[in-house]
Amino acid sequence: MAKLFERITVNPEVCMGQPTIRGMRITVAFVLKLLASGMNHEEILKAYPELEEEDILQTIEYAAWLAGEFHRPVPVHA
Repeated sequence: MAKLFERITVNPEVCMGQPTIRGMRITVAFVLKLLASGMNHEEILKAYPELEEEDILQTIEYAAWLAGEFHRPVPVHA
């Protein structure tokens, strides 16, 4: 069976253990912030040529997986 997120790596020696793209010093969080800022895939790939389209897609998939797996109850105030 293939690894679920083969392009997402976690290594305590790289970026203090934050999830990164293929062991590079580009974190998942950084790519998500680029997307949130309004950059499209083409702009990101041009600015960071070491990235590939599949890296961006898997970053989004990983974030969606995390959002579904980990959540904290938020108290509702009346």
